[in-house]
Amino acid sequence: MALTIRGDTSLMQNVGSADNPLRVAVIGSGPAGFYTYSNLMKHTDIHVELDMIDRLPTPFGLVRAGVAPDHQKYKSVTKVYDKSAQASNFRFYGAVEYGSHLNLDDLTSHYHQIVFATGAQTDRQLGIPGEHLTGSYAATDFVGWYNGHPDYSDMRFDLSHESVAVIGLGNVALDIARLLCKTEEELRATDMADHAVEAIARSAVRNVYILGRRGPAQAAFSSPEVQEVGQLTDANVHIRSEELALDDISRQDLASNPDRRVEKNLAILAELDTGNSPGKNKDLSLRFLVSPTEILGDSQGHVRAIRLTRNRVAMSESGRIIAEPTDVTEMLDLGLVFRSVGYQGVPLADVPFDDYNAVIRNNEGRVVTEEGEHLPGLYCTGWIKRGPTGVIGTNKTDAQETVKHMVQDLKDGRILSPGQQQIDQAAQLIRDRQPRFVSYKDWGIINQKELDRGIAATRPRVKFTSVGDMLAELDR
Repeated sequence: MALTIRGDTSLMQNVGSADNPLRVAVIGSGPAGFYTYSNLMKHTDIHVELDMIDRLPTPFGLVRAGVAPDHQKYKSVTKVYDKSAQASNFRFYGAVEYGSHLNLDDLTSHYHQIVFATGAQTDRQLGIPGEHLTGSYAATDFVGWYNGHPDYSDMRFDLSHESVAVIGLGNVALDIARLLCKTEEELRATDMADHAVEAIARSAVRNVYILGRRGPAQAAFSSPEVQEVGQLTDANVHIRSEELALDDISRQDLASNPDRRVEKNLAILAELDTGNSPGKNKDLSLRFLVSPTEILGDSQGHVRAIRLTRNRVAMSESGRIIAEPTDVTEMLDLGLVFRSVGYQGVPLADVPFDDYNAVIRNNEGRVVTEEGEHLPGLYCTGWIKRGPTGVIGTNKTDAQETVKHMVQDLKDGRILSPGQQQIDQAAQLIRDRQPRFVSYKDWGIINQKELDRGIAATRPRVKFTSVGDMLAELDR
């Protein structure tokens, strides 16, 4: 892939000065995008004009559409992002999609540097028979649906079954299981989308199974997440003692490589089994060392059961702890499966992509070709750079690494030479391509309306769940 360098080379002189500011486009408005801006602002000797472009009308990415609706504390980080967005050198263009309204050639014509912060937008596959039967869903779909993401708000999930399996041992798996076990009163105390509150409150779900292929010492969930499982008011929690018992390999590994998170998780799990408390209507079973090997369907093609293989902890030839299957199997009767085994990125038009790792091909945030050659002016950050790992704050240090290289490349003159460098030229291009773009001021109107609707309903907010409704609010 080759980029065309345009414009008078004299325009490259003093880029980053007050008279000739560094023009940066950030594609994606989640934490990774906002931390790119805040890290750039730490370089006070560089004058920056930054345009943040997102295909949705709403900013904040997975903080809005991925963080569990009962985790309002985690969402408060948007106050920091909002402060950044008020700066005079920051512009937000919502409802503008890269690859549709704008392409790479457009961006290289208007910006010195382009940063892709598009996240991981789809789910990983299990790769087992029956995975796509009716009643087997990706966690990404369900999370987007209950969070009111416009892409998923019209989906329908059959919650008429008593037994549900959530496959995975990460925070998202625990979020799904926890929310399925909550009462209507608890759900209405969150900013969960109305359609999801009503559907879950009316659901027939009574038994929820969290199924993990690894042992408790290898689980990916965080301590606060697993602790919340034990605080459910309407669900008993069950853990099999033989699955919770620490194996010799895990015990030796912890002795050699102490990990406070793992030690705390194990302590919480040891106290988590609540037995059968009277008056509780649901049961949540946390299973370890079991792998789904097949999802079975009925004559109508709907999920009816899942076949599990019992695992044991083993050490690979490379010295990595793995889950090794045994010949012991079991069958679990159920009608609904949520697959929560990880997110993954999707390719972007004209941007080198590593299909194996499902990330933009990069070296510490510099976009590179398959041969490892850095493409001047192109960068990435967040999950599309490193994969879906870490928490919200991880994106801060990740963006710091990318920005370090952006600043160095600016000093070395390894930037794009756009022919159209003025702010109003990029604004006009976007206006021509997407007349209904949403500015940050527009987002403020949408945000305030959601908050007002929340006050009326005694909730944190009541979200708009369709782009059409958001734009209609702006037309009032």
